[in-house]
Amino acid sequence: MKTNSKKYIDGFVIPLKKKDLAVYKKMATWGANIWMKHGALSYFECVGEDLGVKKGMGMGFKKLVGLKANETVIFSFIVYKSKTDRDRINKKVMSDPSMKNFDEKSMPVDMKRFVCGGFDTLVEG
Repeated sequence: MKTNSKKYIDGFVIPLKKKDLAVYKKMATWGANIWMKHGALSYFECVGEDLGVKKGMGMGFKKLVGLKANETVIFSFIVYKSKTDRDRINKKVMSDPSMKNFDEKSMPVDMKRFVCGGFDTLVEG
């Protein structure tokens, strides 16, 4: 087990209407390709499958994002060598020519309930 890892993670919790999963997957596949092209170590987009909360295990994803009956949760993260590398890669991604075709308004995501943050790696196994 590594305890002094310097990797950096961008993490996201995203409520998504179940009917929009195919559209989101297409967008996420494009995202994986562009972030990996510019140097991300790995890129994950995961769809909620077991979102039940066991007693004593906190509020869970459903409550965190105010999940509705017709929605699921996407748990997403991108791994970088460091925060500096993340900043460099994100700058390249934002200036990539393919971003010209990206219409933020077409995202199937409720950005008011979108949760994100940057994280230093504490323990890696």
